[in-house]
Amino acid sequence: MHFALTDEQQMIVDTVRTFVEKELYPHEAEVEKTGTVPRELGQEIAAKCKDLGFFAANIPTEFEGGGLNHLEFALLERELGRASMALTVWFGRPSGILVACEGEQRERYLLPAVRGEKFDALAMTEPDAGSDVRGMKCGAKKDGDDWVINGTKHFISHADIADFAIVFVATGEESTPRGSKKNITCFLVDRGTPGFEIRPGYNSVSHRGYHNCILSFDNCRVPGSQVLGEVHKGFELANSWLYATRLTVATMAVGRARRVFDLVLPYTTERRQFGQQIGKFQGVSFKLADMITEIDAADLLTLSAAWRIDQKLPANREIASAKLFATEMLARVTDEAIQIYGGMGLMSDLPLERFWRDARVERIWDGTSEIQRHIISRELLRPLGG
Repeated sequence: MHFALTDEQQMIVDTVRTFVEKELYPHEAEVEKTGTVPRELGQEIAAKCKDLGFFAANIPTEFEGGGLNHLEFALLERELGRASMALTVWFGRPSGILVACEGEQRERYLLPAVRGEKFDALAMTEPDAGSDVRGMKCGAKKDGDDWVINGTKHFISHADIADFAIVFVATGEESTPRGSKKNITCFLVDRGTPGFEIRPGYNSVSHRGYHNCILSFDNCRVPGSQVLGEVHKGFELANSWLYATRLTVATMAVGRARRVFDLVLPYTTERRQFGQQIGKFQGVSFKLADMITEIDAADLLTLSAAWRIDQKLPANREIASAKLFATEMLARVTDEAIQIYGGMGLMSDLPLERFWRDARVERIWDGTSEIQRHIISRELLRPLGG
């Protein structure tokens, strides 16, 4: 096994990190203060990302994307994790699920998203259906060649900047040995479609400026040509893609943890108490040892999971383990960082309190820690008949 990065992989890391430090870090304080990213700034970031050659790096080259494999893209996402989510959302990464577009959909949705002409938002979560996707109440009924959608979605990330939404809704039920279950279908719905409204969501302590929105559908009529994939096959379509989002959360958690550690380590040699550097106290030095060990372990878990996908090996459990461990590691690292800084760590003069707040949501979205533990244990027990 080879653990060193290739020259090309190291170039990805160095290029993206330089971009993040030069183009994104300078705007973070203002985003924290105002809770928003001016659209002009977002478009400027997107344009610079295109010039860099990394826009839509996750999309295969056959669809005009950058064509990075999963390991390479994980390295890219790890570096983006160092910066504010509100700013990195403009670093073009269209939803990979759009590669399921067929025919006219490619020209209308996929290719404009790859070119940065349109932004998408994924809409799945509902007030009464978060992790329980099959429990969604937002539904669509067939009416001639059209579908009429009614219901509500919430916690829809960056829908405020999206030109269209990738919406999963219930489209009927079917009987199974375990009882009836809802059929799910995915639709591509344009902003401005009659009956479709995007409203501001809730104020969150995590990731200021990276807004969640509420999507309302009131007799929203959508033509059958805007079904993504097959009718009633949306659950399978989602499952084929959701592993990528879990891995993204894990890699970004690692990147953020490394930035936190980079702030804390030199501080322990600069700050003096009782006549010596605080890093010389075992209570502090052991914290550093635990922090870097957990960061490295999370890093290896995420990169290993990405590598397994590229090798076409089973990776569901490994991705769940990476998401679980990396997000919980980030919570511990940010908390310990504040402990080392003491009272100043909680002041907005430093970014640590922001990282601490931001870390909290990572254990919830894209599959809670409990869901990841369920996936892991299920993968272990099923072969044994459990």
